[in-house]
Amino acid sequence: MTPPRAPGPRRHQLGNGVTLVCDPAAGFETLAVSVVAGRGARWEDPARGGWSHLLEHMVFKGAGSRSAREIVEAIEADGGQLNAATGHERTSFQVRALSGGLPLALDVISDLIFRPTLDPEDLAREKLVVGQEIAEAADTPDDQVFEQAQAAAFRDQALGRPILGSVAGLGPADSGALEVWRAALYAPDRLVVSVAGAVDEDQFLKLADSVFGREPPASPEPAPEAAAFTGGHAPERRRLEQAHLVFLLPAPGVADPAYWAARVFAEALGGGMSSRLFQEARERLGLAYAIDAYAEAYADAGVLGVYAGCSPADAGQLGEVVAREVRALLQDVTPSELARSKAQLKASLFMSRESLAARAEQAAAQILSLGGIQSAAAMAAAIDAVTVADFAALTPLLLGPGRSTVSVLGPKPAMDAPARFEAALFA
Repeated sequence: MTPPRAPGPRRHQLGNGVTLVCDPAAGFETLAVSVVAGRGARWEDPARGGWSHLLEHMVFKGAGSRSAREIVEAIEADGGQLNAATGHERTSFQVRALSGGLPLALDVISDLIFRPTLDPEDLAREKLVVGQEIAEAADTPDDQVFEQAQAAAFRDQALGRPILGSVAGLGPADSGALEVWRAALYAPDRLVVSVAGAVDEDQFLKLADSVFGREPPASPEPAPEAAAFTGGHAPERRRLEQAHLVFLLPAPGVADPAYWAARVFAEALGGGMSSRLFQEARERLGLAYAIDAYAEAYADAGVLGVYAGCSPADAGQLGEVVAREVRALLQDVTPSELARSKAQLKASLFMSRESLAARAEQAAAQILSLGGIQSAAAMAAAIDAVTVADFAALTPLLLGPGRSTVSVLGPKPAMDAPARFEAALFA
């Protein structure tokens, strides 16, 4: 008698290096497919800034035997939705579909990844479109302030360059050069094909082998340069009603043993309405309507970040408050505060598991960044294991280098925020 299948996602690998993940979920009439390449803007040099994002746009202009219109019509006529995203370390293609939509979803995505037409006329037009996207981001203060912070925190590094690139950097990208870039970026041994929901595992394995298993593996390529948090401030004066601020400190990378401690720390600092920054900066002092803390991790580095929007006249005082609360939380987190932050983080984790798209994407991301899949129970256990002492142990990483980044976008009165934040943080 065949033993029952163990619950949870299972991993397989094709002969050319493509990794497969299948996560059947009972009770669903839909499925989610994520095909994720373990490459992104971090693999670009300054001469090719923005090429990964441009390529992601271009594959939708025609691939395989389908035109741009036929690609989206094929998916939507079957009840599905198609999307893609480019990050610093990954590029992802996603389809949400009804239970019978797996063959079409895999066929369309494999064409996008392996067989885009990259027509020169389409490319010329798409550069104009991406140029508008770049301009729109620059005109949006709460986007631009993050771009400035990232550039200052990782100065002169790929992690510090914008994913969208620049109009000048996109200029040399012709169809031939973009095809060479595609072959490296979406090589089979850098791909994870992850499916969750109403899916039959045997059918998935046969389909995936037929559409993803035919491509030859690529030649090895060097890893990107190691990331280093350089720090440095990025103030920019603009005539705005509100000042936008981002405060960054160095934090653990995704594989660092301190990763979960940093996640819980960010939650306690500014992750919800009961967090220290919300209660102090917004509720007690009334300095900011919006304030939020987060921990973002890359393969070998990370940042602890705080975003706030406030009156320009209050920016300097707000910087001092953020610095003071970071220092205080490192030294004295209460047991109830720690327990509440863990509960919030675990709730977010388990709620995300209720989204098939999030489940498929998370499994692929874990394989690419950690080399394996972490169960929700294992992640919850790691969160529960964080102690008061683990908060204190973050001090040498967050404050030890004596470096920080503050990005400010707003009128002149807000420009003293970086100096006041740093003086209070390292006093």
